[in-house]
Amino acid sequence: MKVLITEYLRIDLDTEKWECRNCNHVIGPARELYKEGLLVHHRDPREIHPSLLDPKKYAKTFSPDPEWCAILEYYCPGCGTLVEAEYTVPGHPPVRDLEIDVDALKVQWSKRKEEKVHVAAGDGSPPPLRRQHHGHSH
Repeated sequence: MKVLITEYLRIDLDTEKWECRNCNHVIGPARELYKEGLLVHHRDPREIHPSLLDPKKYAKTFSPDPEWCAILEYYCPGCGTLVEAEYTVPGHPPVRDLEIDVDALKVQWSKRKEEKVHVAAGDGSPPPLRRQHHGHSH
């Protein structure tokens, strides 16, 4: 069973692997930090946030100093999708933004599978909640 985690990441509970939702590329073990399986582009923060003042005239230009600020972009090696971007200090290891309890996730999703089986068998269990679709006229 594949569980959606973020806009671009999912976990395959059967293989316990992170996967790209865009291209199905296997990124790495779900019990590890997903960023370790992605391509990293270290950006100069001045490219993203250009100076607001002339750096020839002013020491402080409202642009981040690359000695104090690092911007890391993480891309899927399979399709090049930007999966995550983070601001950190230079030299800092990747920020651990997600830590998934894979065992608990497996239990949670196995219970959901069981609930669907009971409903399909007509054992009197209430049906799962469904989202209402609201049509819009064009």
